[in-house]
Amino acid sequence: MKRKPPDRLFFFTVIGLTLVGFFLFSSASLGLLGRGNVANFNLIASKQLVILLVGVAACLVISKMDYRFWRDNSLYIFIATIIFTLGVFVPGLGQSSGGAHRWVLIGPFSIQPSEFLKLGFILYLAAWLAKAREGVRTFRRGLLPFLIVSGLVGAIMIAQPDIDTLVIMLAGGVGMYFVAGARWSHLALLSLVLVAVIAVTALFRPYILKRVQTFFHPEQNVLSSSYQINQSLIAIGSGGWLGRGFGQSIQKFKYLPEPIGDSVFSVASEEFGFVGATLLIAGFLLFALTGWRIAIRAPTPFGRLVTVGLVIMIMTGTFINIASMLGLIPLTGTPLLFVSHGGTALLLALVEAGIILNISR
Repeated sequence: MKRKPPDRLFFFTVIGLTLVGFFLFSSASLGLLGRGNVANFNLIASKQLVILLVGVAACLVISKMDYRFWRDNSLYIFIATIIFTLGVFVPGLGQSSGGAHRWVLIGPFSIQPSEFLKLGFILYLAAWLAKAREGVRTFRRGLLPFLIVSGLVGAIMIAQPDIDTLVIMLAGGVGMYFVAGARWSHLALLSLVLVAVIAVTALFRPYILKRVQTFFHPEQNVLSSSYQINQSLIAIGSGGWLGRGFGQSIQKFKYLPEPIGDSVFSVASEEFGFVGATLLIAGFLLFALTGWRIAIRAPTPFGRLVTVGLVIMIMTGTFINIASMLGLIPLTGTPLLFVSHGGTALLLALVEAGIILNISR
């Protein structure tokens, strides 16, 4: 297969988001200093920088690898990521917080295996859908295997629990299933099954219902369950058109929970205003558009499906984070990729960008 240079616009969009993201993260992390966490600031900032550099290097290396490697080894990668994710339930290896089992401790590093599982899930689904071809339109070779694979992943994520990540993964999977040629009737049935599973899960996970109640009544419990969304809206609203300026956020110092985590968009909006927030959103939209262009031009069905799955997955996470900070959907703990603190998510996002870049070649 003849190679060509990688898609330059997509490449510079990824690099731009990464650099802007670290710039915004650096400002948001100053809030740790205002809370007396000098040691944490130095540690977190240095770790984020190291992971960013490693991630960019990995992106460049993977962009030169033949993406068919991922197709040929997709099953092994998927199995490996499942086993790795199950490690969160192993005593002494898994780390729990607030009743959730989402991290694995390896030496001084805390790793979130579900980020690897997201990639393994997309790669395996792409390889299977590309191989199934017209069989995707049948129940036996299409919908049933999709439900089995998605159900396996869903069971693991619900057990952690990590519903937000599960929604992001399934968004990418359903998008690939649609592009592969699934029947509308199968998609409708699949949607009903997913809604039913999430509804039943909410009944057994009180925190989900509490999030929904807070979404509909943010004026209640402003010092407890509604505290974060109210502080987020104050930060975004006080930014005005042009913002307070770099490092000048007030909310990040004393009021916003997780200013370097899922609230980082609120800090960015306060410091750079409506214009800055709009430009950041435009950067993510450019990422989506250039990624979609790569998918359309992909030389193989596998390459097309992988690109579609990864782009939808990344953009779904972006939408969930920003929309929840704006009060458009219930609050989640989803990070803003390329910006929020979270080394595993940043590293895997850059790895995924590298795969898309190779497909563009």
